[in-house]
Amino acid sequence: MHCLLTHFQLTTCLLRPWREGDEEPLSRHASNRNIWNWVRDFFPYPYSIRDASSWVRSNRTSQLPNNLAIEVDGEAVGNVGFTVRDDIYRFNAEVGYWLSEKYWGRGIISEVLPVLVDYIFKNSQVNRIYACVLEGNEGSMRVLERAHFRHEAIHRKAAVKNNHFLDEHIYAILREEYRARKNQLS
Repeated sequence: MHCLLTHFQLTTCLLRPWREGDEEPLSRHASNRNIWNWVRDFFPYPYSIRDASSWVRSNRTSQLPNNLAIEVDGEAVGNVGFTVRDDIYRFNAEVGYWLSEKYWGRGIISEVLPVLVDYIFKNSQVNRIYACVLEGNEGSMRVLERAHFRHEAIHRKAAVKNNHFLDEHIYAILREEYRARKNQLS
């Protein structure tokens, strides 16, 4: 990445770096079993102020933040981010997101995800952006399809959540698909 992620004012929200003062709303919005059911187990539940402080601190100090707060009505109510992989997967970035249940169904992630995809492709050498979705998370699958991600695979019973084995759905978009779409629109 060679450019700093700053602020993106969108119709539904503001995307911005995490900052001091986000701890309380982060803890309040993230501490939700209905969110936790769809994310990886390293995402704490319940989500304490200590967890929130640690998250904000680790993301505030980053020179090139790869996690952005989703702000609605002046509060951090979610996160969108990416991780660039390493070794033979070093041209792959995994994206992930969560949003306060209070704001589900408002098109926020559908607006946010293309902005993140655009940012990653414009500011890195990543060739493939992908997301992993647990079976049953239809909303997230629709968001990815709307953002022109292709359903690539189902890893059968590859994940365990709440002591149940679940299929993991893999969605991805390639740089060439992104470029072709941008050219179509211009």
